[in-house]
Amino acid sequence: MSKQSGLGDYLYIGGYDASGDIGAVNRVGGGPAVLDVTAINKAAMERIGGLRDGGIDYTAFFNPALGSTHTKLAALPTTDVLMTYVRGATLGGPVANCIAKQLNHDGSRGDDGAFTFAGSTQSSAGSGLEWCEGLTAGRRTDTAATLGATVDLLTGPTAFGLQAYLHVFSLTGTSVTVTVEHSADGVSWSALPGAAFTAVAAAPATQRIQTGRTQTVQRYLRASTTGTFTNAVIAVSAARNTVGTTF
Repeated sequence: MSKQSGLGDYLYIGGYDASGDIGAVNRVGGGPAVLDVTAINKAAMERIGGLRDGGIDYTAFFNPALGSTHTKLAALPTTDVLMTYVRGATLGGPVANCIAKQLNHDGSRGDDGAFTFAGSTQSSAGSGLEWCEGLTAGRRTDTAATLGATVDLLTGPTAFGLQAYLHVFSLTGTSVTVTVEHSADGVSWSALPGAAFTAVAAAPATQRIQTGRTQTVQRYLRASTTGTFTNAVIAVSAARNTVGTTF
């Protein structure tokens, strides 16, 4: 894909909205390695998918303010972090998620005095990068238990399960529980088995969940919240599998 404007896009890192300090998202990529399994009795090449890979790379502006993107990323944590690139921040829009290690945070000063930092990430073993649909339009603020807006996946049902990702940016209250619900007609809803995130009692927080691999997922999805809180700022996205998928 050719280079495109990132205006109106967002980058979330580990339950933190880094978008205001990000000048560019340089790479959003990944997928399974291609393994050559062509046998000697074949007339054409045979290939299957191998280990998943991926990463999201960025250029950040230098912002020395306490709690800024720079102060968070300069620590170079050794633990996994959820990287989420939101393209356009629309309900049902494209969202890329990657459970990854932060590899670097390299500073560079240009001749014009601009001071930026280049960061790259590498997905953790087996997880790779997943393109999802946004079940929230970027960040969503709930002030009480909320039934989320409907996302129409246009086809369905499918029988290969779903993966979902959650950022909780801030929370006022005891806890919030986010659940992915599904519906065959957009009217009658039920909780999707295996698609309830663990209750979050403090922010920032992130989670990844997946349903059973043969779980039926209907055409319509929504992200709903319950709990004891007066303010919860969240972002939720999900990837419904159209073929058998393992991690």
